[in-house]
Amino acid sequence: MSWLDWLFDASLHFGEKEILWREIIGNLFGLTSALGGMRRKVWAWPVGIAGNVLLFTVFMGAVFDTPGAQNLLGQAGRQVMFIAVSVYGWQRWRSASGTGAPAVTPRWAGWKERLGLVVAGAVGVGVLTPLFRELGSFDPVWVDAWIFTGSVLATYGMARGWVDFWLIWILVDVVGVRFLLKAELYPSAVMYIVYGVFCVAGLVVWIRNRDRLVSGPRDPAVEAVA
Repeated sequence: MSWLDWLFDASLHFGEKEILWREIIGNLFGLTSALGGMRRKVWAWPVGIAGNVLLFTVFMGAVFDTPGAQNLLGQAGRQVMFIAVSVYGWQRWRSASGTGAPAVTPRWAGWKERLGLVVAGAVGVGVLTPLFRELGSFDPVWVDAWIFTGSVLATYGMARGWVDFWLIWILVDVVGVRFLLKAELYPSAVMYIVYGVFCVAGLVVWIRNRDRLVSGPRDPAVEAVA
């Protein structure tokens, strides 16, 4: 059996529950990517793409004949979206990174940009909920639609360097935990809890970096202590 066959078929058993290694590994890639994003490292994007590919096969359980027989179209669709937006973010951060410098300068989105995010979120959920329902997505379908829409907006905000993207991720995580538990995708549900805590930490880090850049260079002796 090749390593690819093992990766596709291997699972852990907890009583009657079967958990795919693909789901565990995909989420670990996602967490590693998030850590890189918090530190504004370019490598966060390709690592995230690898996790997206693995999780796509998990969330399309009925198509890939995996133990999770249901399709979570919003979850699966956002993996495809992540790959597309990650290519954009990867190129944007690479072009801005320079030699060893952080790839992006954090800033708060402007009010027009925030209004655009709110409108895009409402339209996305409104359009995708009936579409996902017709395609047979897992209930409650509006949650699946929001997870997809919020993920698009958060990933785009990260690529633009908006501090606000952490807040969007927190909203995605809050509704996603119960949804994934209902779908019996336990590693992903646990990772959403971890992501939620991590996003709070990431928000604090980006706010501090933004405030430090706005206030200007600090005294070297103070900087060394901080």
